Amino acid sequence: MTVISLIVVLLLEQLQPLAERKMVAVPLSHYAHFFEGHFNDGQEQHGMIAWLLAVLPATIACAAAYFMLSSANPLLGLLWNVTVLYLTLGFRQFSHYYTDIHLALRMGETERARALLGEWRGRSADGLNATEIARLAMEEALVASHRHVFAVVLWFVLLPGPAGALMYRLSYYFSRHWGERRDAPFGAFGCFAGKAFAAIDWLPVRITAAAFAIVGDFEDAVYCWRTQAGRWPDEAAGILLASGAGALGVRLGLPIVESGEVTERPELGLGEEADADFMQSGIGLVWRTLVLCLLLLTLLGVASWAG
Repeated sequence: MTVISLIVVLLLEQLQPLAERKMVAVPLSHYAHFFEGHFNDGQEQHGMIAWLLAVLPATIACAAAYFMLSSANPLLGLLWNVTVLYLTLGFRQFSHYYTDIHLALRMGETERARALLGEWRGRSADGLNATEIARLAMEEALVASHRHVFAVVLWFVLLPGPAGALMYRLSYYFSRHWGERRDAPFGAFGCFAGKAFAAIDWLPVRITAAAFAIVGDFEDAVYCWRTQAGRWPDEAAGILLASGAGALGVRLGLPIVESGEVTERPELGLGEEADADFMQSGIGLVWRTLVLCLLLLTLLGVASWAG
């Protein structure tokens, strides 16, 4: 049922992409504001209580619904899996940006590529040249493929029904919505959300990085992971980018010029500079990793059935 659910959702998402803002972002924003309004007094312990009340009951309820529906009829359990996964698994949420940027660079439309990258990242991309655009797009895609696909799949497998997928997406949302805020009125309320997500994402990050290495240049991926990941400000992103860059044989990171100012960033990976051709290789790496995941899950399912 696990593999069937994933395949159905992946096909469904390609045929009818989710209206992410309307179906997910807006309801989650109201959900988060409810807990902020009732618990936020700037203290971390109250942020912990809010996070636990926001994430754990929803996760438990999702698992309970799966068990009840599956007991009534396995097809109902499958339908519940597909419904929740459709709302939490987001391949198309990043792939269309990447594809459009890749096409724009291929056509020599650098200005359009800048605009798309700025919209995707949520900040200006003015002043970036084609190489820098390709590099940043690849970095965004490698991290997004983990956050929106591979980590969701892992937690979907680990917890009953789609409860793990829901837990991961909720914890990721609260990490961004609460954990990244540093303004004075908000205080330390979001600290626990950031710590909780880091703990939940610890294993998935390393499994995704290992999968990148397996489907790419294994030796270079492992070397970059071991020697370069620690230089990146965000440890989790550093692991993913270093492994992905090594697997592809491309150099990511490096200083970039944004809005006329140089942003210093450490070098990740080995080989040539990123360009439109390497962007094609990047999406190939993501698809090979996804196929590897589905293959392993299929083999595990066959072994369990045979046993």
